[in-house]
Amino acid sequence: MVKLWLVSAAISGFLSVALGAFGAHALKGFLNDYGRTVYEKATNYQMFHTIALLGLGILQHNLKELSFSPAGWGFLTGIIIFSGSLYLLALTGIRWLGAVTPIGGMAFLFGWGWLAYVLVRARF
Repeated sequence: MVKLWLVSAAISGFLSVALGAFGAHALKGFLNDYGRTVYEKATNYQMFHTIALLGLGILQHNLKELSFSPAGWGFLTGIIIFSGSLYLLALTGIRWLGAVTPIGGMAFLFGWGWLAYVLVRARF
């Protein structure tokens, strides 16, 4: 699973930077203030959780006896659903996509909660 989290972090980091640049330049005249705010939130949360995935991969490599996989799936699912729904909302203006976003937020919360749970129970 270490490789999955590290490769996922690398791909997500690449996409976060690319999508952020695309939003800042190519979409400059396309998005209104609301759309820019939503798009920026998507890139920020994607990058924050990309860094979390990277850290998770490093933790899993160093603490092989602990199970960080549920946290990784939470972060990856959150990136796809939370950030993905916000990117689509910003680009299309389809408001019901905002109702999907909290599902991704719950996935992020699950990931952080699982990480805390595992680390509290770990014997260092």
